[in-house]
Amino acid sequence: MAPYRSDPFPHAISREALPLDIAERTLAWMETSAPWVLRIASFYEQWEMHLAEEMLPEDIRELLSPDTIDGLVRALLPDIRDERELIEVTAHRMVPGQTIRVHNDFRPGGETHRLLIQLNRGWTDDQGGLLMLFGSGQAEDVRRLIRPVHASGFGFRISRSSFHAVSTISRGDRFTLVYSFREATN
Repeated sequence: MAPYRSDPFPHAISREALPLDIAERTLAWMETSAPWVLRIASFYEQWEMHLAEEMLPEDIRELLSPDTIDGLVRALLPDIRDERELIEVTAHRMVPGQTIRVHNDFRPGGETHRLLIQLNRGWTDDQGGLLMLFGSGQAEDVRRLIRPVHASGFGFRISRSSFHAVSTISRGDRFTLVYSFREATN
């Protein structure tokens, strides 16, 4: 289990959240033949896709397996109850010039937890794309910077105070898997 931190909001980081072999196969697919769709919202612009078993190549379908998901949750979301519901798994691709501004993902009745898995072979700080954690909704209140290291993971509880952003990509494409959960209501 990754160490859980409470500042600036509850989160955990793992340098090796996904086995390298599956990370490499997934990244190769994302770089070559994944069906990306551009999404533009009020605070971000990025390429996205919803991951469903039938659209994934057979050699990476384990990304959606209960064993993989349970392992990620145990490692990165120690505060989530056993009764959880996976809402969706998406993939994001950010290209030069794209950014995600400060936001918290909070919506009443929405997701309660999120896992981010980075797939960025050889990423360097000068490429941008740093995950930034904030103590408030103000851009100058940066508390932590997290590099998008290949096969690493970041898990957090979504709340009114889970403010985060991604710095502008200056070169290269940045890839992330996003697992979204809510605690079961029954």
